[in-house]
Amino acid sequence: MKFSTAAILSLGLMMGVSTPALASGQLPKSVAPVLYDIKIEPDAAAKTFTGTEKVTVVVREATSTIKLNAADLAISKVTFDGKDAPFVLAADAQEMTVTLPAAAKPGKHVMTFAWTGKINDAASGLFAIDYKNPDGTPARMLATQFEAPDARRFAPMWDEPSFKAKFRLTAVAPAKELAFSNMRAKVSTRKDGKKIYTFDKTPVMSSYLLFFGMGDVERKTVMAGKTEIGVITRRGVVDQGDYALASAKRLLAYYNDYFGQPYPLPKLDMIAGPGSSQFFGAMENWGAIFYFEPTLLFDPARATQSGRERIFTVVAHEIAHQWFGDLVTMAWWDDLWLNEGFASWMENKASNDLNPDWFAKANAVAQDREGALGLDATAATHPIIRKVETVEQIGEAFDSITYQKGQAVIGMIESTLGADAFRAGIRTYMAKYKYGNTQTDQLWAELEAASGKPVTASAHDFTLQGGVPMVTLTGSTCSAGQTQVLLSQGRYGLDAPSKVAQTWRVPMTLSVVGGPIASTIVSGVAPTAVNVQGCGTIVLNRDKGSYLRARYDDAGHAAIVKDFTKLELTDRLGTLGDDFALALSGDQGLDRYLQLIGEVKPDANALELATVSDQLGSIIGIVEGTALEAPVRARTVAFLAPVMKRVGFEAQPGESPLITNLRENVVRRLGVNGDPEVAEAARKYVNALAKDGTAIPPAIRGPILATYAVNATPAEWDALLKLTRETTNPVVRNGYIQLLGSARDVALANRAIDLLKGTELTAPQKSSLLRAIAGRHSDMAFDFAVANPDLVNGFLEVSTRSGYIPSLGAGSSDPAMPAKILAYAEKNLPEASRGGAKRTVALMAVRRQLADRTRPAIEAWVK
Repeated sequence: MKFSTAAILSLGLMMGVSTPALASGQLPKSVAPVLYDIKIEPDAAAKTFTGTEKVTVVVREATSTIKLNAADLAISKVTFDGKDAPFVLAADAQEMTVTLPAAAKPGKHVMTFAWTGKINDAASGLFAIDYKNPDGTPARMLATQFEAPDARRFAPMWDEPSFKAKFRLTAVAPAKELAFSNMRAKVSTRKDGKKIYTFDKTPVMSSYLLFFGMGDVERKTVMAGKTEIGVITRRGVVDQGDYALASAKRLLAYYNDYFGQPYPLPKLDMIAGPGSSQFFGAMENWGAIFYFEPTLLFDPARATQSGRERIFTVVAHEIAHQWFGDLVTMAWWDDLWLNEGFASWMENKASNDLNPDWFAKANAVAQDREGALGLDATAATHPIIRKVETVEQIGEAFDSITYQKGQAVIGMIESTLGADAFRAGIRTYMAKYKYGNTQTDQLWAELEAASGKPVTASAHDFTLQGGVPMVTLTGSTCSAGQTQVLLSQGRYGLDAPSKVAQTWRVPMTLSVVGGPIASTIVSGVAPTAVNVQGCGTIVLNRDKGSYLRARYDDAGHAAIVKDFTKLELTDRLGTLGDDFALALSGDQGLDRYLQLIGEVKPDANALELATVSDQLGSIIGIVEGTALEAPVRARTVAFLAPVMKRVGFEAQPGESPLITNLRENVVRRLGVNGDPEVAEAARKYVNALAKDGTAIPPAIRGPILATYAVNATPAEWDALLKLTRETTNPVVRNGYIQLLGSARDVALANRAIDLLKGTELTAPQKSSLLRAIAGRHSDMAFDFAVANPDLVNGFLEVSTRSGYIPSLGAGSSDPAMPAKILAYAEKNLPEASRGGAKRTVALMAVRRQLADRTRPAIEAWVK
């Protein structure tokens, strides 16, 4: 989940050579923390805690007041240099202003605070995770989540990323529980038997990276060089952390080498929380990475191959953050993409290098690239570097543009500069700015210096404006063993705002099939002539390394179809994505896409088949609720039936991970489409769960459960509810709760709604259940939330409240729903917090346009 040059001095007298302009909502830079000494004592049963802190600060300019952040804290006392200091809390701004006894002179001073706080039900600040032990007894783990920005709910702080400081944390814990934080601890015993944990001082870091946890847990460790890597879990499942431990050990060595800076802390813990969040799955707290269990623990009796890969990539993402985000941090949330885009790119790079049989690079083309291009081609897009002023806008910044487009742009720059030059620039950047804060242009400067090539101008085109460039092959001629290709640059978009003309400097590679690769820059509508060695089928955007849509003239596309199986896997996947997307936008006919999938046979690469399966699922979504739905579902089943025959229900010894993942995809797609064979298999497997919780083979557990839940009868839904209530495994229980909300039957969806009104579900479970209901009954979920806003907001994390309820209506086909969403936002949200509602409405408009645009071609196809 993460910039001004920073040169932190021992007293923090300077936070950087240059300081970014103060944005609305930012704290003054005249006073800065150097060292926090925080002591807390949680009362987990009462869900409250008490805290005190001594903060060493540096006053840079004489001042009579000091402003910092605090939220949901009952502050009882503040002193400045030993004297009482009055203060005022501004709840809406999440700030407090301290009036000093006398004007403070520049230099070092000490402030103290005392307060009580609350332990939240949802993941913000200090929060509780309730679960059941294997014997059915209730248990509670405590953890913190401070991004973004909720450290202010734990202690008064300068809770902005540029205010880096050191932290020393002391905590009191029950005698039989373990407390854990970013650093190692010395433990002593108090007279009442409770333990006092005094954690070592952290390096200089941003407040959102501080972590504290406590519970009846187990810890298991391995050594990676001089670094101790640990996994912390509830009792009884610590061995399920072995896979993550082994993966982290490999990744730490890989990143130490790649970044050229050794991991600087003595230990790296990975904490598994048996809960869930509507905002995040893992958080890169320095030296104490927090994960929810499904993203860290591998249960061989239940986990799928895709789940195994998911654990590795999430661990890879979070450990990459220990450098990009923790060691070097953005100066402000405008540059969040640097943290998240880079970590997303790094997770795939590490996965591809360390697990080559997963084809992570090709999978990123099929999945991550498409996720970014889809949102970026609508009115709901925004520049990668976006202006952030409010707390809600910080939360909104965590989206596919930040993560997946950021990842794609970084990959494009590496592809353009070359892997070695790119890494040299990254190493220089890390060495120069470690323990500091940066802005994006400082990264571009280091990459330019290392490669000797221009970076900034083209990078600005992709980071300072939203949208997707489209490069079109307008003609080609071959003579004397060389082909001259004419290219032009336009804009790809799914709605009118996203089709407004825009110019990029697009770095791109191309070649004839099997020939040497040529590089060029395409910019503007005027033709760009490029000479390519050889004659034959031209392939644009080789290896799909650049962020763009590629379109061919008639002859060029016919050649691509003819030679499709000769293309590299990344080019086959990228061309499937481009052809499907260009049909949706109206830039070319659906017939081109249908010609292309005609070349994808049942024995094709598993990633190609999974891509087509997903695209057919998208077409079903477009026509859902219309007369075309049934024939499109039938077409989908006809395409996938021979693939199902190839992969079967049971995994075979030694099969490729790609086949295992394809089986998951096909079983799920056929099952939710009502395929009778898969539906019947799902009933048999799930009926066996009452006697054996591991009755479903791990390879198909997820799709079998989904098939059962979607097609459930009232009696089958009751059986699933009974399983939910009887299981003591918190991960399994959370999964069942989501499934209870996914039934097609409207009456069953209403019964799931009733569960939200009771007390047997935790706050995170309620939010995931309502989200699942919205997946198939969008109007019902939205109307319920609008009628019960206090109930719904009560189980939401603060950072998600402005966007959660509007997003429930996103799947509605009711023409009145967009106005209802906007009316809700206008009545309940301040103007600066309505971005989520506006994006939801924009994407709904896109979906309606797609349906109107593609309906004639889909009708012709099914006939």
